[in-house]
Amino acid sequence: MKTFFHMAYHVHDLEQARQFYTGVLGCREGRSTETWVDFDFFGHQISLHLGQPFATTHTGKVGKDLVPMPHLGLIMAMPDWQALADRLIALKVDFVLPPSLRFAGEPGEQAIMFFVDPSGNPIEIKGFRDLDSVYDK
Repeated sequence: MKTFFHMAYHVHDLEQARQFYTGVLGCREGRSTETWVDFDFFGHQISLHLGQPFATTHTGKVGKDLVPMPHLGLIMAMPDWQALADRLIALKVDFVLPPSLRFAGEPGEQAIMFFVDPSGNPIEIKGFRDLDSVYDK
């Protein structure tokens, strides 16, 4: 079975979204109208619609961190995660949680970074050395 994840959410400005998702994250733009735009978000589809973004709070306790809730997330192989982290650092992205390692030496060890798009939508990107270990306890 081959599946793609789809998520749709609001942004304030489609042109700002285009600049961020294509120029900063490197996503490919898909279909669009005057009120929404689709992106290939690392192999998954996101649809950004004009409107009021969802309210978020830093209430998700993970380890020692309080993370933005709700948030969109993605898991990558570690080399891809590192390349994206390096790109975002070079572009001077303002991180909510900068690239770091969480649960070091434990099952579920993962690299993480949190940032927001221009409309304030939080995005978490995780990196795993072994994608088969994502659900290890």
